[in-house]
Amino acid sequence: MATIKDIAEIAKVSRTTVSRVINDTGYVSDDARERVLQAIKRTGYIPSEYAKSLRTKQTKVIGVILPKISTETVSRMVSGITEELSHYGYQVLLANTNLDPVLEIDYLKLLKARQVDGIILVATNVSDALIKEIHKLTIPFAVLGQEIPGVTSIHYDDYQAAYDITRHVIKKGHTSIGFIGVPEADQAVGYERKRAFIQAMRDHALPLNEHWIQEAKFDIDSGNEAIKRMFESRDKLAPTAVIAVTDRLAIGAMQYLKERGLSIPHDIGITGMGNSELSRYVTPPLTTIHYHYKTAGEEVARIILDKIDGKNNDEKKSALSYRLIERDSL
Repeated sequence: MATIKDIAEIAKVSRTTVSRVINDTGYVSDDARERVLQAIKRTGYIPSEYAKSLRTKQTKVIGVILPKISTETVSRMVSGITEELSHYGYQVLLANTNLDPVLEIDYLKLLKARQVDGIILVATNVSDALIKEIHKLTIPFAVLGQEIPGVTSIHYDDYQAAYDITRHVIKKGHTSIGFIGVPEADQAVGYERKRAFIQAMRDHALPLNEHWIQEAKFDIDSGNEAIKRMFESRDKLAPTAVIAVTDRLAIGAMQYLKERGLSIPHDIGITGMGNSELSRYVTPPLTTIHYHYKTAGEEVARIILDKIDGKNNDEKKSALSYRLIERDSL
């Protein structure tokens, strides 16, 4: 395998000149540059990325911390991130926390120690400990999916999206509405979407039944269990529509409703949020909110690249808009 020394001898230049051509740094005459390039082409020389990283102080690697790699939402974000970064020669190092907040902090420290060029955190639970660790970072950093004060954040207006879908359900004539949420430690999906539902109900002077507001995890089975608790409440009343904060929760709830012999939407309507691929194929297809997850991934990747290039983009940012998708479940 050819070395820089070999290239220098063939091109009749110094090793410093070869290094300047490879790394595109410093002055090199056109004649010398052409001889080096021809020598590289003839020998098939491939520069050592490790050696280049020592000289440029860049690893060309971006760390991406994920809450749960198996979800469609996250995979769409990662697709946007990796596609955008690959255009500029960057590789992605993925770290899956599996919704463990302790691992979020551990991975921040690990990626920093690995000297990645930047870190993207797809955040769920935003704790004081996590924020404290983020503020210790001295490398380019951005958050996707949550809003963190003082940190570059790409996030959706989860409050307004949840308010809009609640208002849509109300406009369909429903006044007895249930809600399936997730723990409020998740600021965007857990806290903001629930807050919006409650406010929309109050703005329309509609009653809030505490038994119809249920908390679940992020999986389909949990949605099934949540609506079961709703229907088995002590007052024996049931809502005429249910809003779930994710499509997976809504799909789990739909299965329970079908097992009870209820017709959707004739007996009860249901909506989700996220516009997952599965939401189009369940029966009936699910009314939901579409978020531009892949585009958000592309946007946060561009922000990280700007930060690496020294551009100032520390201001808080909000990613692309959302839209209501009307289907047959309501």
